[in-house]
Amino acid sequence: MKKPVADEDLCTGCGLCPDLAPGTFEMNDDNIAVIIDPQGDDEDAIQDAIDSCPVEAIAWEE
Repeated sequence: MKKPVADEDLCTGCGLCPDLAPGTFEMNDDNIAVIIDPQGDDEDAIQDAIDSCPVEAIAWEE
């Protein structure tokens, strides 16, 4: 099963991913995106977050 992963080194803290998939992503205290629940949103919402990331810091992992 695939799950989303966020590269904390690439993340610029734009906040788009938790806006698009709030059940899956949140911003931590350093304003970096983290995964709170890999299945917190439907796959389409997570894909929207992946596609919207301006620095391509989110990807699917098998």
